[in-house]
Amino acid sequence: MRIGIDRDRCIGAGQCALTAPKVFTQDDDGFSELLPEYEDALEGPLVKEAARACPVQAITVD
Repeated sequence: MRIGIDRDRCIGAGQCALTAPKVFTQDDDGFSELLPEYEDALEGPLVKEAARACPVQAITVD
């Protein structure tokens, strides 16, 4: 599974970090980023739900 974050589109709503906290976090400016060890937490539907929950569709999951 490949996860992309469009940082130009991200508004820092934090829905991804709330939905999949083992995969996403927010940087010092409040924008989404992947945690360093996110590959260990890719099982289950939470990553796709986090992408769906993004209000500006800044997250892609392939």
